[in-house]
Formats: sequence, C-alpha cells, structure tokens
Amino acid sequence: MGVSGSGKSTVAEALAMRLGWRYEDGDKFHPPGNIAKMHAGQPLTDEDRWPWLKAIADEIDRACIARERAVIACSALKRAYREILVHGREDVGIIFLRGPQALIAERLSHRKDHFMPPGLLDSQFRTLEPPAPSEHAITVSIDAPVEAIVADIVLQLGIGGAEHGKSS
Repeated sequence: MGVSGSGKSTVAEALAMRLGWRYEDGDKFHPPGNIAKMHAGQPLTDEDRWPWLKAIADEIDRACIARERAVIACSALKRAYREILVHGREDVGIIFLRGPQALIAERLSHRKDHFMPPGLLDSQFRTLEPPAPSEHAITVSIDAPVEAIVADIVLQLGIGGAEHGKSS
C-alpha cells in the first residue's frame, strides 16, 4: 500500500516473483468510471472507492479459500480501506511503502501513460493514514533500489520462498 508513485506495482511484482507467488495490480479492479475520473484529475471519493475495495477484498478471500499465495498492489490509503481488505483475517498482511512527497513527485514526473496524473499526489498525501501499530503492517522505505526494498520486506516477513508466508 502507498500513494501513487511509491512503487507499489514494481515492488509488489518483484516481491511476488521472489516468493513465487501470484501478483495482481489492484488498479485492474477499478470500475471504468473511477479510471475516467482519475484521468480527468478528479480525486476519488470514498463512495467511488467502496466497490473497488470490495472487488479486491473478494479476490483476497477467493485466493485465501483456494490456499493461493498472492501479492496485490493497492493504495489502501485509509485505515477504513485496509479494514475492508483485511477484515480481521490473520492470513493477510499489509506492507506500507513509505517515502517523502518530493521523491514520489519526482518519480511521477517521469511516468508516462498512467491514468493517475501527478497533480493528484497532494490529495493522496492528505488522504494517507499510515498504518497504526495495531494493524501489524510492515513499513519499508522506498528510498532504495527495488531489490533492497524486496529484501527488507522478505526479512521483515521472516520468510524465504513460495512455501512459506501469508497472502497479502
């Protein structure tokens, strides 16, 4: 989880590859109206987000029931959003990709062909509620190469490969 430009998709895909798990980008669960709204530079409201979060939560539940391991990249900026995704499950974890707004803005300025315009970054940081200790999230700094970020996550998870760990 994290704001746009924090590296969610890149890190999640690399983490899934390292662990031998399935990777999903949470953006694919957005209804077309949400994508159009963001593309137009309009921040999503909570009402816009509920169906999207429910679709991701359904995919998490499906994967857990099937005993699949997956890494799903999703902004999940508010605790209420994360509660929808996790809803008390102990077999699902949150990883927070934390970084300074200036670094993320710089990254976004180089990104091409993404529906989330850099102008919405301020809105994302205003919305962001970093995970509380009670959420048992893993927090990693994004100010490192992807391989180092993934290694930090694997170390904090205390796992080493596809045969261990939780779905997230």
